[in-house]
Amino acid sequence: MSIDLGMPASGVAGVPQLPDGEKQTKRDFTSDQEVRWCPGCGDYIILNAVQSFLPDLGLRRENIVFVSGIGCSSRFPYYLDTYGMHSIHGRAPAIATGLATSRPDLSVWVVTGDGDALSIGGNHLIHALRRNVNLTILLFNNKIYGLTKGQYSPTSEIGAVTKSTPSGSVDQPFNPVSLALGAEASFVARTMDSDRTHLTEVLRAAAEHRGSSLVEIYQNCPIFNDGAFDVLKDSEDGQARILHLTDGEPIRAGEGHTARVVVRGTDGNLAVIPEKDADPATVVTHDVAAADPSLAFAISRLDDPSMAHVPMGIFRNVDRPTYDDGVRAQVAAASPDGPASDTELMELLHGKDTWTVEGSMEPRA
Repeated sequence: MSIDLGMPASGVAGVPQLPDGEKQTKRDFTSDQEVRWCPGCGDYIILNAVQSFLPDLGLRRENIVFVSGIGCSSRFPYYLDTYGMHSIHGRAPAIATGLATSRPDLSVWVVTGDGDALSIGGNHLIHALRRNVNLTILLFNNKIYGLTKGQYSPTSEIGAVTKSTPSGSVDQPFNPVSLALGAEASFVARTMDSDRTHLTEVLRAAAEHRGSSLVEIYQNCPIFNDGAFDVLKDSEDGQARILHLTDGEPIRAGEGHTARVVVRGTDGNLAVIPEKDADPATVVTHDVAAADPSLAFAISRLDDPSMAHVPMGIFRNVDRPTYDDGVRAQVAAASPDGPASDTELMELLHGKDTWTVEGSMEPRA
């Protein structure tokens, strides 16, 4: 799958670049820590892809930060030779928001999992997305809690038999892409650990987007949920299931792109039908830059736990003001001659964090 990046202002604008002529390699971004994931874990592929494409961004390593929460994916910062923080369960987006707002010279990334991001971290995730903080969020989705040994997660399908649901889960699972689009994230994409080329293209597009980028990555857990995405990885069956999202082109599936996504009926619902049966007037042409996320949301709803049709690629990529730029603009407006010259502002920012309340503390009659 190829991707038209269609970039607005760069997400790395303002982050110090390498001097002209200086090059970096994957080795520069590989730490000396032993990688500790289970054999066959999809995290190895994602780590390798990130280490390999980070040099292409041309950024100084000391100006890149990876913040993680808790889970198997959250070991990520240890294995990258950048700054990083292994933080607390679900709170990585909140910590990263403060970092991105206070340090415009940093490229800030969040690495999280379906349990970390969508359960205890659900509120932090959606608010980072709606605020459009300049973050790149990688959500590894293996549909299970791996680190804590196989409990069902917010993306586990109904009926999933796990250590915490021996009779089958009765929870309706989240669709992370739908959730992100509902929060009006300015960049939303989905890719898969085993498709190295597509994974790298999507990651690069997310890094270059200015604003909140959410990338859901289907990632296999070989120990507690092995084969969760095998139907998409089969050379024949997978092609019939994956809906290729390419900006400016019809949404297609199947070997030779023999199926199309169309608008069916007067209610505007989407359907996947054979190309020979598709009225050209009803065929959906993908537009990542559409201001209204409604169509992108409808495309995301073509997916269901059966994975009969799974959209893959960039769902949305729009340019809108970022939270951190707005906050810094307010600070600058409050002190037009620079913070150091504004005595009152500096006294407020650096003053005491306790106050004396004058008056009687006696209870009222």
